[in-house]
Amino acid sequence: EKRIYVQVVKRGTVLLLLLLTLMSKLMFSLECPLRFRTSTERLERKRTVVSSATDDEQLIKLLKSYGSNKIRTTKYSLLSFLPKNLFAQLHRFANVYFIFLAALNFVPVVEAFQPEIAMAPILLVLTVTAIKDLWEDYRRLISDRFINGLRCQVYSSLQKDYIEQRWQDVRVGDFIRLSCNEIIPADMLLLYSSDPHGVCYIETANLDGETNLKQRQVVGVEFTPESFHSRIECENPNNNLSKFRGYMEHSTKGRVGLHNNNLLLRSCTVRNTETVVGIVVYAGHETKAMMNNSGPRYKRSQMERRLNIDILWCVLLLIIMCLTAAIGHGLWLQQLKDPIFLVDTETSPALAGFYVFWTMIIVLQVLIPISLYVSIEIVKLGQIYFIQNDLALYNDQLDSRIQCRALNITEDLGQIQYLFSDKTGTLTENKMVFRRCSVYGIEYPHEENARRLEVYEPEENKVTGQSVTLRSGCSARSLSCRSVNCNQSSVSLHTLTADSEEEQDGPSSHVQPRSCAFCSRMEVVPDPELVRKLDCLASPAVSVSDSSSRTPSSLELTYITDFFLALAICNSVVVSSPSQPRHVPEARIPLKSLEDIKLMFQRMNFSPFSALSAFSPPQTKDSPRSFTRRLFARGKAGSFTPPAIPASSTKEGADPDQDVNLETSNPSHKLDSSGSENEENNKVEDRETEDDLRDKLAKLDGAADGMETSTEELDTENSADDELLYEAESPDEAALVHAARAYRCTLRGRSPENLLVDLPGIGCLAVRLLHILPFDSNRKRMSVVVRHPLTGQVVVYTKGADSVIMDLLEAPQGAEQLGDRCSHIREQTQKHLDSYAREGLRTLCIAKKVLEEEEYELWLKRQLYAEASIEDREELLMESAHRLETNLTLLGATGIVDRLQEEVPETIRALQRAGIKVWVLTGDKQETAINIACACKLLRPNDQLLTVNCGSKRCGENWSEPPSAGRSAESSSGAAAGFILVIDGRTLDWALQDELRSDFLELSRQCKAVICCRSTPLQKSEVVRLVRDQLKVMTLAVGDGANDVSMIQVADVGIGISGQEGMQAVMSSDFAISRFKHLRKLLLVHGHWCYSRLANMILYFFYKNVMYVNLLFWYQFFCGFSGSVMTNSWVLILFNLLFTSVPPLIYGVLDQDVPADALMELPELYQAGHTSKIYIPRTFWLTILDGFYQSLICFFVPYFTYAGSDIGDLSFGSPINTSALLIILLHQVIESHTLTWLHGIVLLGSGVSYFAFVLLLSLWCVTCSPPTNPLGVETLQMSQPLFYMVCALTTVVALLPRSANQQTGAESIHSNAGVGGPSGSTPTGGWLAPRFQESQTVPVQEPALLWLRR
Repeated sequence: EKRIYVQVVKRGTVLLLLLLTLMSKLMFSLECPLRFRTSTERLERKRTVVSSATDDEQLIKLLKSYGSNKIRTTKYSLLSFLPKNLFAQLHRFANVYFIFLAALNFVPVVEAFQPEIAMAPILLVLTVTAIKDLWEDYRRLISDRFINGLRCQVYSSLQKDYIEQRWQDVRVGDFIRLSCNEIIPADMLLLYSSDPHGVCYIETANLDGETNLKQRQVVGVEFTPESFHSRIECENPNNNLSKFRGYMEHSTKGRVGLHNNNLLLRSCTVRNTETVVGIVVYAGHETKAMMNNSGPRYKRSQMERRLNIDILWCVLLLIIMCLTAAIGHGLWLQQLKDPIFLVDTETSPALAGFYVFWTMIIVLQVLIPISLYVSIEIVKLGQIYFIQNDLALYNDQLDSRIQCRALNITEDLGQIQYLFSDKTGTLTENKMVFRRCSVYGIEYPHEENARRLEVYEPEENKVTGQSVTLRSGCSARSLSCRSVNCNQSSVSLHTLTADSEEEQDGPSSHVQPRSCAFCSRMEVVPDPELVRKLDCLASPAVSVSDSSSRTPSSLELTYITDFFLALAICNSVVVSSPSQPRHVPEARIPLKSLEDIKLMFQRMNFSPFSALSAFSPPQTKDSPRSFTRRLFARGKAGSFTPPAIPASSTKEGADPDQDVNLETSNPSHKLDSSGSENEENNKVEDRETEDDLRDKLAKLDGAADGMETSTEELDTENSADDELLYEAESPDEAALVHAARAYRCTLRGRSPENLLVDLPGIGCLAVRLLHILPFDSNRKRMSVVVRHPLTGQVVVYTKGADSVIMDLLEAPQGAEQLGDRCSHIREQTQKHLDSYAREGLRTLCIAKKVLEEEEYELWLKRQLYAEASIEDREELLMESAHRLETNLTLLGATGIVDRLQEEVPETIRALQRAGIKVWVLTGDKQETAINIACACKLLRPNDQLLTVNCGSKRCGENWSEPPSAGRSAESSSGAAAGFILVIDGRTLDWALQDELRSDFLELSRQCKAVICCRSTPLQKSEVVRLVRDQLKVMTLAVGDGANDVSMIQVADVGIGISGQEGMQAVMSSDFAISRFKHLRKLLLVHGHWCYSRLANMILYFFYKNVMYVNLLFWYQFFCGFSGSVMTNSWVLILFNLLFTSVPPLIYGVLDQDVPADALMELPELYQAGHTSKIYIPRTFWLTILDGFYQSLICFFVPYFTYAGSDIGDLSFGSPINTSALLIILLHQVIESHTLTWLHGIVLLGSGVSYFAFVLLLSLWCVTCSPPTNPLGVETLQMSQPLFYMVCALTTVVALLPRSANQQTGAESIHSNAGVGGPSGSTPTGGWLAPRFQESQTVPVQEPALLWLRR
């Protein structure tokens, strides 16, 4: 019957677990939204969307099959909470183990104590965890109700008007009307905008943290809800925020391509547009915002994996102890003869030993620390609280503090071995300022601008709450909401509260620059020589016959004009002003007579604008080059007056037209001399037609005066140029637009069809915008297709990385002189690019291409087809862009400075001293990356540079260990010379392949640092994964942009910097900081503390459990291994669960083994964490042995004291329990390095709670712990002096070795560090001694010296 009973209980437990699993799955399937039950057939089809007012029953049924707009982020309901929460908690092995023991205690033959007492620990843990989960889910429920209850205007086909509905009632196919500042309730296709250009501006801060406005375009159809009968075919729901593919098919079978610029995403906010209307295509959980909402990040820390292994060791130890008791009980029964007490003689010794094995499993269950998991979660929450509230990690200018987004890997911050960092925006400011440029092969150094930049940084540091390179005159929030007819309040989905009052307060007195887009307002000082050449377009003093060497040629003026026009228009910059924020002005052309003048010239056989088209053939009659300058001179003259230029000043790569007869080694001079004959012919023709030109100019005086009058009308507006604000999506765009503006090529406004641009000497012109090919990381370039305002030609302006643009250039077919000129320009520009890179500047190339009308029409048809495609849309668009962006003409290049952040060299130096290897992964040029590495002291003068640029894969087979690299890497304290490996993107592709991985890793391991240049986002993540998996090290990745997201997610610890490139890196990270320098304290101080605290707390838990459990085990040798205990069951259960569980929590949150000042000045102390000196198998087993020793003392001192007396078992257990409590609490005091009043209260409270509990139990309990009776036991024992003597002696003897070991460790630190003085009362663990011995050469600063002496 007993065997049958045991089998029934075991099978019942298994059936109970299976039942809970089935119930959880059933509840999950019943509550899951319809989206989880979507058929496979529908997933394979494209999504079809029509108006919800359609009469087609099949289409109505199709619309209803899509998910509703109601969202549900909760995990539980009233019915499913209990089974689902239990099922979730049963995923933890410890919980399953204790449930099994509680069920086992119901079996009479193995029962150790009352079944209800055995249930207390696991019920307490499960209940506390369930309450925490319930509270979190309740908060999610309140949030869901608030969002689902928001109101919006939905078109009703019955009432023929828009009516208010809740968000949760919106369905796919509904028409929604929104006003300014309203949040978009679902993903909808934009069909109507009150803006005359069909534009809608949205703010995506709730989605990706970026506050600069995004422009969305209406689908090109006339829209009214009653007449809309089109059908929309689009892709199925996905989480790609930057991609949307589809087409709209009209009733006439015509198709219009749909793309991301037509889609309004849920949770974004409408700005600067009075009214918009759209049709819902994705709703609820199918929206892109909800599909990107993956909830809190969860990563398993390395310590947690180590903890699971040690728990398995404890399980093995438990089994050994139980087997020992079972064998001992069987042997004891065999040798027992004529017992004087009741013994079950019917059960065989073997079976009795089997029963005792399970009894001992129940008795010794506390060996497995059941409360350890809950304690770890509480400690980590406390650690995160103190990290987030550290003022040293707070940025007052940005009003931002560190964000801890991953709650369970704080201890990994103290074990980092490899750090992978982006460059731009991470090591640098990502606040770009135009530094120098090269146009037409001539370099313009902008020396005055360089001098201003040198004094700019100290001035910037004096400004509080404002960055000079960011437009911070007024807050972005106030700017984005102060438009006409935009008075409705806005609701933030982050805070779930209305913030209309904040938004309508007007300009803020305190500005947070991070809330602004890139609005660099730092003035660029123009280069005098370049200004002089531009003045040739407008200066009336220039004679038609002027042919001096200082006068630029018409071709050079063409290049210069196109260069700055490209800087002004090849971007996505939004222009705004304080009076009309982010305005889109009407594209009016003040020079209304310009086209008439052009036609007049054509009738008179003149081509004055031919100089502004690339490579136009030289005119032989009636077309002097000086005429363009004379015409442009009628326009408004610039206001900038350059300083006097010394006659001796020269320029690198001088103008090829300066001196045609001078024979030098300059290739430009040699090149130009070959074409001197043509130049002379042109000069003769110029002189012959000069008189005729003057007569014709006189006839045009009236027209020119009319142009001047029109220009004067803009004086008032142009005088307010300084008030224009440029808001760009990247700092590079803002810097280039401001550079163009410094040369009077000013972008004044933008609309979907036109750009309003001021050109020097001409005035305000409307540039027809035909097409935009936006920048992407694969093409690494951006292009705009425009109709040139002067020539009327279709022109493509392209800017991008020099490594890409240079490969797309092609010398024009034609005259030999022209080809040589282009080759010369390309060679000189490449030299200038290399020079810029060596200076650490960010480089971009500017190019153009003139299209014939037929060529453009053919390309446009293919482009529209690609945009309307759903399948292979990206490939078709890439092919179309490549077809357009070929055979480009190089105009010039730019160099933009991006300064280092403050304290970057000091931070990198400290991290290297801490034993962390720093890798820089950047997409910049090799020279730029090396220069930045030198600036941030990653590359020092005594280091050797290893550059790996392989032209083929075979080169990688010859990689070998550099000479002496191993020795230099061994002493990587940071000061020793070492090797720095520099590898480019192409070589990195080969290095990441399987056959070369090991060689690459071996080479990189021998180097002090590695710099990967021209690396793509995918390569960054692959490098991190390779090092993490192959070297088995702890990795950290830090970046600030969307291109760093994959790297951040792959690393063990991902850190995002809330910089100038939005919040995508932050939203994907585990921790978010505002400056790179914060890494120093985050890792060296908080990382060290978190690891040290948690490691010591875990070891302490194992120690106290082993120590107390062994007291019960030693007692078995004196009770026949029967499973009896010398204490009542309530004290046995609550001893580790309650009386000794709170002090470790305080220790894990507040303990500081080393002061923060010492950790900052002695980074070598950090190595104890990443080399796992604290929590390793050796320390674990030493802790277990220490627990065994203390349990022996705690048991046998009272045993020998009371030997031979008639003391009962409970009376014998009383001094043992009390001594164990004192030993465990005082052991905590010895281990603690920081003792505060809070420690005292907790320790005193633990002792008082124990004594209060046992005394009350002794006074009032009669039958609460059968078969024992604790009534009067504790009161009797505590009234005897022997009790206190035994407790005192036991405590001192048990703790003496631990105290002596700590004192020896402290003295070892003093001797190795060379610091004398008496040892203090706060001892430090001996594990620090070898670390100090290794770093004796490091000078000990005053704070660390004080700590050592203390």
